[in-house]
Amino acid sequence: MTVGSSRKRQYVQHSASTSRHSSVLAAAADCFPLSDKSSTEVSKKPHTLPRTSSFSSIAAFNDASTADIVLRLYLEVAPFDSSGSESPASSDVQIYLHSCVIRRSKYFSALLSDRWQPKKDNDSDPLRLSFSVPAAQGSMDSHLAVLELLYVDDMSESIDSTKAALDLLPVALKFLFEDCVKSCVRFLEAVPWTDEEEKRVMGLIPFLQEEESSELLARVSPGRNDSCDEMLQGLILAAIHNYPNMAFVKAFVAKLLKDFSSRESAKRVLKRAFEMSLKVVKESLEEYSSPNFRGDHNETEAIQRLNLHTAMTNAKHLSWVVERMIELRVADVAVDEWSEQASFTADLQRAFRDDGWRGIVPGFPSVLLRCTSKLANAVAAGSILATKQVRKKFVKHWLPVLLVSKDHSPLLSSNKNLCIELEETFLRIISTLPLSDAQELLQQCLSFTRNVDDCPHLFKAFNTWFRRATHPPQLEKL
Repeated sequence: MTVGSSRKRQYVQHSASTSRHSSVLAAAADCFPLSDKSSTEVSKKPHTLPRTSSFSSIAAFNDASTADIVLRLYLEVAPFDSSGSESPASSDVQIYLHSCVIRRSKYFSALLSDRWQPKKDNDSDPLRLSFSVPAAQGSMDSHLAVLELLYVDDMSESIDSTKAALDLLPVALKFLFEDCVKSCVRFLEAVPWTDEEEKRVMGLIPFLQEEESSELLARVSPGRNDSCDEMLQGLILAAIHNYPNMAFVKAFVAKLLKDFSSRESAKRVLKRAFEMSLKVVKESLEEYSSPNFRGDHNETEAIQRLNLHTAMTNAKHLSWVVERMIELRVADVAVDEWSEQASFTADLQRAFRDDGWRGIVPGFPSVLLRCTSKLANAVAAGSILATKQVRKKFVKHWLPVLLVSKDHSPLLSSNKNLCIELEETFLRIISTLPLSDAQELLQQCLSFTRNVDDCPHLFKAFNTWFRRATHPPQLEKL
């Protein structure tokens, strides 16, 4: 009896109306007796599998003396196929089986039922069946292994690798060998996969029933649409809050963000992290600048120290988030928000004029001005295309902070490069504004002077303004 591969049972995922038992009847309907008994038969016994059940006590696999089924496996080779995926010796294999055992397979159970079983000339002769095997590397061995597993109850020693499970599962599905299917699926659920193995697993999902594929799909299917955002948010928060060795964790998360495929998702997550850190800095500084509690001196000092340390810590987090936003070219929202901080910059000026913070967080102004410098540089370089109003308010609110910090921060006064860089960047942004706006802001920049020979950037900015003001373009001559 020959069963063509085109008649094999097909699985339809999540279809309640399709059962494994009923689907095999269509394949059995076209079986017919093997009339050519003179065809070449190659007897081949596969490797012996460990047997721990009653099936092996009923009969032995490939035992010709007790078999009542002779199954011929032959390769289904396409015309003109010279690939030689299987050797000639393994292209036609004869196996001796026992009907009482192979009925574990719903395919064979249906095939051997009274409805489909053909009449034999002699009842003592074994029933001869024939089955085509796809001409793929290892396909014959996989079919032989699954047939031998019909004689085994505990398959755990045979299905001991992801490759073995993936090789056997398609054959088990074809034979409707439920115990083997469950064993393969259970193994695949429990072990990690390589990328190539994952592709093979996904290729088999459509042939599994819903309850069989659910755990496999859960590994590769997000539970919610915002799961990526949630994961990135958790990584960022963990990097800036939860690890003592933050540098390596921050570097790792920074690389993940840079390589992440969805720029919009990274932008949303970084925007939330930016807003969260900025909110904490502003609230902590506001409580420091305008305390609304009463208590003894020691208690007040302790609370003020805590407020400043909280502001300093979150300012560092803010600076790291800004770096990531600039790196991914999604810092436009940060620039817009930074330009709206009139109240915050006023609090900073009041705080920096007070000497109390110097012995607690002497580096606080430098951290905030570095953050300001990174955003300002991105605007001046054109990496962020800010509107005229945003550019003006950005300089208007943060220029006074730079000036006050230079006068009252001992660490900043020694960090000459940061000051000069931010001064030059502010002047470049001012040069992009209308002359009237530039006039207003340039007059505040006189504090950039240290001596006449040490401020060429300031001379250049004023000379440019005067050139434009005294030599306006003659439109009729352009």
